[in-house]
Amino acid sequence: MCSIALKIDGSRSHSLSPYLSMQFMEPLGTSDSSVDAAWDFLHDCWDAEFVSLIEELRPPMLRWGGCFASYYHWYEAVGPQSGRVPMLNYWWNGMYMNQVGTDELAWLARRIETELLLVVNMESEGRHEWAYPKPGVNRFGTAEEARDWVDYCNNPNNPLRLKHGFKEPFNVKWWQIGNETGSKYAKGYNAEQTAEVTERFVKAMRQADPTIKIIAWGDDGFGPAMMERLGDSVDLYAFHSGYGVPKGGHDALKGQNWRRDPDETWQDLALTLKPIEDRIASIRSVYEPHGKRLAMTEGHYCLPGRNRNDVLSSWAVGVAYARILNIIARHSDILDIATTADFCGTRWFVNAMMLQSRPREGKHYLMPVGHVMKLFSHHQGDEALAVDCDLSRVDATASRRGNRLYLHLANPSCVDSAVLDLSYLHGQLEDLVAYEIALPSTFEVDGYNVDALEPSKVILPSPRYVLPAAGVAVIEGTIA
Repeated sequence: MCSIALKIDGSRSHSLSPYLSMQFMEPLGTSDSSVDAAWDFLHDCWDAEFVSLIEELRPPMLRWGGCFASYYHWYEAVGPQSGRVPMLNYWWNGMYMNQVGTDELAWLARRIETELLLVVNMESEGRHEWAYPKPGVNRFGTAEEARDWVDYCNNPNNPLRLKHGFKEPFNVKWWQIGNETGSKYAKGYNAEQTAEVTERFVKAMRQADPTIKIIAWGDDGFGPAMMERLGDSVDLYAFHSGYGVPKGGHDALKGQNWRRDPDETWQDLALTLKPIEDRIASIRSVYEPHGKRLAMTEGHYCLPGRNRNDVLSSWAVGVAYARILNIIARHSDILDIATTADFCGTRWFVNAMMLQSRPREGKHYLMPVGHVMKLFSHHQGDEALAVDCDLSRVDATASRRGNRLYLHLANPSCVDSAVLDLSYLHGQLEDLVAYEIALPSTFEVDGYNVDALEPSKVILPSPRYVLPAAGVAVIEGTIA
């Protein structure tokens, strides 16, 4: 088998954001018990096993919001648990008891040393049916409410937070104004209306803390109007990306068809990658000429099937997600925040973490996407480097931190190993070690085989590495 040369061009580099494996948490009502399943109602605290698993995952950022944010009043979910105000979870159905709110999120973020990204209710995005879902119910969020939330979190002398017993401010740096706006998602504000409302929110929120980082909605063709109105008053523009069934495939990703033929499933997953890259490239073409930066604040597969398709529990999707993370890394010169999964829950297979319902059967566990996000984010530099290689034979990206080099690898083949020649890498490499996950593409994770996806550590005595078929790996080395 011919070896594959990996060449790194040290002259082509840029700063690499730490937030490219962000996790996204949203109370999903009756659709997925999500946040409720992570909470211990008896003891009014986070579930201990959940905390242990998130400490293992250690995401760099945790986003709170989603569609839920468009009818959320933050002040109903702070202070003593006995004083919380239950709310109708309009979009996802059922009631949300507000047992998890700003105080609990701040505690969790501090515990796992992660950044919070809070999504504010931007006038229900102009959707009357969300602002006033039934007579006598008002879920309309104002700029003043958003300003007060920033003050509650970041003002050292905020009287309400002090009354609740939190002497130290939460110091929430990242805020997103609205979740999804425009005709692509639902009939709400148009681009000009969104720009005008966002401008009011920016001014109000910066009154409370002028140092915060603000993300504005920039998808659905809103870019020109938003940039013209907002200028440099926001830091990032957000878009969302759902990865669907590919055109020209075998329908292997519809329902249970994926169990029929593993090779067809593998091929169809590969066909989903180009539309993802095209999607990011299309968004950046709008903003890059104006020097603006981007945040993909939601992103995951959207496949028809049980609980968003249980193919997502297979290792074939783990390899596909590794390649998606590499696509994101190749656009990290303009992309500062990204995610490839929802965060946690009991049913949706798009989650990074699956929580067992009571009575517990098996352990809480990471889905394949969670394992890949954990592997790549825990072994990553702060400077992205350009890689020249044959991407049809090995999907590779590189970064460095000081004199430590990191390679993120995925094998596009589920049949053949890939032999990598690392001798061409910039500088002399020492202390080479690989952390690899290699399983049959048909392997499915559940609460009883949670250790199967833990990476193996392989010491490399020479600048040569064999990446197994359907393998995902990180190689680390010291540049002498």
